[in-house]
Amino acid sequence: MFPRGLFAVIAAGTLLSSAACSSGEGTPPNPSPTTSPSSDSSSAAQAAAELLAEMSRAEKIGQLFVPMAQGTTAEANADLIADYHPGGLIYFPDSLVDTAQIADMSNGLQELAAAGGAGVPLLLGIDQEQGMVARLPVGAHFPDAMAVGATRDPDAAASLAATTAQELSALGITLDYAPVADVNVDPANPVIGIRSFGAEPELVADMVTAETEAFAENGVASAVKHFPGHGDTSVDSHTGLPEVDVSRQEWEEVHLPPFRRAVDAGADMIMTAHVVVPALDDSGEPATLSPEILDGVLRDELGYDGVVTTDALNMAGVRQRYDDGEIAVRAVLAGADQLLMPPDLPAAHAAVTTAVEEGRISLERLDASVRRILELKLRHGLDDAEPADPDRAAQTVGGAEHRAAAREVAEASVTLLRNSEEALPLEPGAAVSVQGSGKAAIGGELAKLGMEVVAAPAQADVAVVGTSNARGDAEQRALVRNAGREGVPVVVVAQGTPYDITDLPDIDAYVATYSAVEVSRRAAARVLAGEVSPTGRLPVSIPGTDLEFGDGQGYPG
Repeated sequence: MFPRGLFAVIAAGTLLSSAACSSGEGTPPNPSPTTSPSSDSSSAAQAAAELLAEMSRAEKIGQLFVPMAQGTTAEANADLIADYHPGGLIYFPDSLVDTAQIADMSNGLQELAAAGGAGVPLLLGIDQEQGMVARLPVGAHFPDAMAVGATRDPDAAASLAATTAQELSALGITLDYAPVADVNVDPANPVIGIRSFGAEPELVADMVTAETEAFAENGVASAVKHFPGHGDTSVDSHTGLPEVDVSRQEWEEVHLPPFRRAVDAGADMIMTAHVVVPALDDSGEPATLSPEILDGVLRDELGYDGVVTTDALNMAGVRQRYDDGEIAVRAVLAGADQLLMPPDLPAAHAAVTTAVEEGRISLERLDASVRRILELKLRHGLDDAEPADPDRAAQTVGGAEHRAAAREVAEASVTLLRNSEEALPLEPGAAVSVQGSGKAAIGGELAKLGMEVVAAPAQADVAVVGTSNARGDAEQRALVRNAGREGVPVVVVAQGTPYDITDLPDIDAYVATYSAVEVSRRAAARVLAGEVSPTGRLPVSIPGTDLEFGDGQGYPG
């Protein structure tokens, strides 16, 4: 795919010669992503070192930057790639239309990168955690991570990651900024919540490891996030600077295990958090700008030598003290290798360039980051990757097998936490009213399963109310209360965090899906109707109730 440029020449000469010798043939094989000779770490290191020695300073500096992709065509990014030689681009929905357009754009972007300078391919990344953070307008849509945690099955996490990676790869996307390794111990966390697998460190670690390995096995790099942990915050780092006020011991026991396991599993990339952790660094700097946390804890103590990326630099949590240029310089000095989404790319690039020219960022420090980035690209075979095939993408992305995988995870996650007087499962043919969040999907699925879906609780045998974080929404809570006044059993389907039950004390049955995606809502309906028995188990404890981590009911028989 990349016939021009120094990258292709050096990578081919170093990496493919050993493959040709070992195969006994004069030309190397055409491997799958999991068997590519580029995945060999020692060969990747050798090729990266050779390429690094030939790159200009401007080309090296460019590898540190990952701006947002512009427009819906590769050509819209031509000047950006020519001027800055970025290490990657990140896709957002405004640039994504359908499978053919995404595949064509990915191919065109790589062609532009190959044609300039050293010809280093781009890491084309996306936030495709699944659930509420899913940027693709196409493809199989899985539930959120907390739903996966409720299955208690690492194979479910692996299924999500493998399916996601296969779809991304078909579209020419080479990096997923996932999975989330944050342990969500604060029920009021405004930014993590159901994006976390749960509140128990080993459960989160098991799921993170399963996803990290499945991404790699299916040819896509992944970024474990948000180090050193964003799960115990009551402030959203998009809008402010959170502080994680825990002791060093508590941090090591609660927040560290998933990241330690990810490091041990050979994580491609780790993303920083814009959070202050006084137990790790009492300077008041967010982790993204903290040498004590990135170079000290992550590099020296945990021994991580993969790529460190910042979280998005346009977020308020990292923009409290310095201008956008100085933030970029300080992130590199702290230990970051890639600078994600600088809000003022020209200013950030100029500041880093000046810092290198003046010796504030040493050439050794610059080379260390670029080496890691090049090795990552080589390990994942970006040097000899085939272009995305739009026809194959149309067949792969959102195919029947992938949709079935999402449905299986959703059904395994549904958790029954209250069932007074055996309100569930519903009687065959029961009259059911459905209101609130997910009304269309839940009601439609119940109708397919033979229930009589009626307009109002007064006409129903059972009232079903969908909620999504109703603790902070008086209108949702009123909808539940009003349904109860009709004298029929009230069943709540909680599609956000499972904590809504603390403010809904008088309901008859409570089902948690931990996700508001279509597949989770339909899974809930199948559980209500008795088509599927609930097997999910609570991945958090719910304060103010007797519901603890691991709770969950099934149906008799």
